[in-house]
Amino acid sequence: MGIFSLLMQEIAIDLGTANTIIIHNDKIVVDEPSIVALDRETGKLIAIGKKARQMQGKTHENIRTIRPLRDGVIADFDAAELMIRGMIKMINSKPRLFNPALRMVVCIPSGSTEVERRAVRDSSEHAGGRDVYMIYEPMAAAIGIGIDVEAPEGSMVVDIGGGTTEIAVIALGGIVTNKSIRVAGDGFTADIQAYMRHQHNIKVGERTAEDIKIQVGSALPDLDDPPPDFVVRGPNLMTALPIEVPVSYQEIAHCLDKSISKIETAILGVLEQTPPELYADIVSHGIYLAGGGALLRGLAKRLTDKINIPFHIAEDPLHAVARGTGIALKNVDKFSFLMR
Repeated sequence: MGIFSLLMQEIAIDLGTANTIIIHNDKIVVDEPSIVALDRETGKLIAIGKKARQMQGKTHENIRTIRPLRDGVIADFDAAELMIRGMIKMINSKPRLFNPALRMVVCIPSGSTEVERRAVRDSSEHAGGRDVYMIYEPMAAAIGIGIDVEAPEGSMVVDIGGGTTEIAVIALGGIVTNKSIRVAGDGFTADIQAYMRHQHNIKVGERTAEDIKIQVGSALPDLDDPPPDFVVRGPNLMTALPIEVPVSYQEIAHCLDKSISKIETAILGVLEQTPPELYADIVSHGIYLAGGGALLRGLAKRLTDKINIPFHIAEDPLHAVARGTGIALKNVDKFSFLMR
């Protein structure tokens, strides 16, 4: 352990709408839901991450749970700062004589405005970051998948996160064309909540809708390896009496169809703007899917059939962006596309 590592601690943060992942010394040290529970009166932090998620939808009037990020950007500045600070504390659980300065690489949506970037920078600096660098999510995802981003050939990445779907064509260490749309995992969850309300007259919370998505979520109405039906319990909207409803993956495929079509349209839009030489590279290499949304059953097949270019799911899609951010952190001086 050198003197530098005592004085300067380096961390990479994938600040996601649904989950925040922190990498330190090439290891994932924090992987927690992006949610905090605060005391309503004093604004004091009560719980963070998994503990706060268990409280979601179950709080009394003195506690409120907040998801500080919406659509990939910081919506609640103070809560975001408390969350980042609390998660950094999780790494430094051992008591130290003094807190080392932090060098951070944080990833942000490629469609972020100047104001949104400023919010991420300020929150990171307030949470103790001395050197804060930012990297665009699709670029981080490409590095995490193992693509040589500085090569003179085109690669295309579709990163379906919690708040945004990031689509980008990357060549020579830069983003050539990109689109960031606010249709992603949270949108799918909201679709499922609305569907259960209209179709089955049953009210489900965000957490239950998330469970339905994980257990029986699908992009295609016929799968080779279908999951068993998932039983949902909740109050009937008319009578308030408890009911049980089995939900099949075909129903969820039907209910997510509109949102997935929006993602398809966005991918085609980016392909339209891609220079022909890079387009040829993409057709031969295929398109890479990352982010939690890539785990949706049948999605790669549906996109391949629709767009006629093979889609590959990244090895560990949930952590591709975080891993890429970690690699960028190790090569801060080498990568010119990191933003100060």
